[in-house]
Order: sequence, then C-alpha cells, then structure tokens
Amino acid sequence: MRLLTSTFLAAMLILPAALHAQTLERIKETGEIRLGYRTDAAPLSYEMDGKPRGYSPVVCYALAPLIGEQLGMTDIEVVFTPVDTKNRFEKVANGEIDLLCGASTITLARREIVDFSNPTYVDGTAVAMLNDAPDDLADMSGQSVGVRSGTTTLEALTNTLESDNIDAKIVSFANHSDGMAALEKAEIQGYFADQSILMYMLQKSENQAKFKINEGILTIEKHGLALARGDADFRLAVDRGLSTLFANGSMAKVFKKELPGAEPGAALEAMYLISPTIP
Repeated sequence: MRLLTSTFLAAMLILPAALHAQTLERIKETGEIRLGYRTDAAPLSYEMDGKPRGYSPVVCYALAPLIGEQLGMTDIEVVFTPVDTKNRFEKVANGEIDLLCGASTITLARREIVDFSNPTYVDGTAVAMLNDAPDDLADMSGQSVGVRSGTTTLEALTNTLESDNIDAKIVSFANHSDGMAALEKAEIQGYFADQSILMYMLQKSENQAKFKINEGILTIEKHGLALARGDADFRLAVDRGLSTLFANGSMAKVFKKELPGAEPGAALEAMYLISPTIP
C-alpha cells in the first residue's frame, strides 16, 4: 500500500478552504446570496406562514444589499433556506448556504466546523418554572428538568448541575413547545432555554400566568452569523456590513421591532459599543 505524500496531504487540507474562498465571486455571478434560518427559535429565528421571521433573518435581509454594494451590485436576490439544529452547521460547511441566520452561539467547538461573524446578539440561559416552584435551583435535586436537544443550553445545564452538585435528571425535547408542555403538566420541574426564547413563549402562551422565569442567568451566549471556514474576504464583507448596521442604528431598530417590550441589557449595550468602527 502506497503512503500519501506530504504534498498530497497538504493539498487535501487546503482544498476545503479553497472550495469556499470564492463565495463573493459566486454571489456576484449568480446575483443571489443563500441564507439559512432556524424555524423554531422565536423571537430570534422562526417561520411564520412559510416565511422566515425573527431578529437574525431580519438582520441578514438588511445585510444582503450591503454585501451587494461592496461587489458593485445594484440588486441582489435573497434566498432563504430552513435548517434545524442537526444540519445547520453542516449546510454551512458544505456550501449549501452562505450564511446561517439563526440563534447560533459562537463556540470554539463549532469554530472547528464553521467560522462566525462578529457578534450580532447576546443572550443567556434561563429557566422557566411553574409559579409555585421554588426559585433555588438546588431544590431541583431529585427532579426532572427539560432542555432542547442539540443546543449549547444542554451542555450549559449539564455543567451547572454537576458544578452545583444538583442531582437532577435531564430530559431532552425535540422542540421548545414540547418542553413547555411537559412543564405545564408538571412532568419536569423546570425548562431551560435562552432567555429571549422563554420570554417570547410565555408572552404568546394562553397560560402564561402559570409560569415564571427565574431571574438568574446560567451563561452568557454570544450569537453570530455562521459562514464557511477559510473565506476571509467573505467574512470581512459580512463584518463590514454589520458594522454599518450597528453604526446607522438599524440593529437597535431590529431589536425593538422583533423583541417588543424588551430592553437591551448591559451585555447587548456593550456589544453595540465594541462593534468594529467603519473607517
């Protein structure tokens, strides 16, 4: 059996990056940018009447023409594709979509698969409980707690329970609606998710008076737009467009529109301040 030469190995390592290095050229040639969105992470990314809705898709829709302007394009077609928690990063990595416009936390593990833009949103892991439940997480020992499968919240919850020596059983759900339904039936003691998602679900629930959200935050989740690794030019174009949206106040307007009644916390305000400046 012939061993692979070092030259061939190096070429194989470079190949994935080379495949994605022409994103801007492809956008200019086809006249379209392909955007992925989560269908089940309201208010940050969801689907209504078959169309993308939420903070991140709206940001991406506003970002698209700014990327087009950088390419000298007077018009750019925006093509949205729904994704789920199992295939969202794979679709970015294999080039099916150019940008993932969902509720995606930036992590080092995920950056082994995809790259991320500058942060676009800051959230935190919180827990929803029935009104008569104790507020102390330690009281969940011996109980069952719920979380959405395939999310960073699952990892955060596992780490918190272990570090605080809370012996609770974690039950994973395919979607947030199932988790909240289990909470309402008292099948679980608490349901963990991003604070924005929990607040939105309670606002839309006919039984919102039955629930409360614990004031404590387990983690700080920095969200970004996922894109293929190895394409520095495309990432620069994305970040340059985002900087424009921060500078002209569009990001703040999208927040106010898509999260009505919510006030940006200290972490979000800091994100606005530290966004890259436009030369």
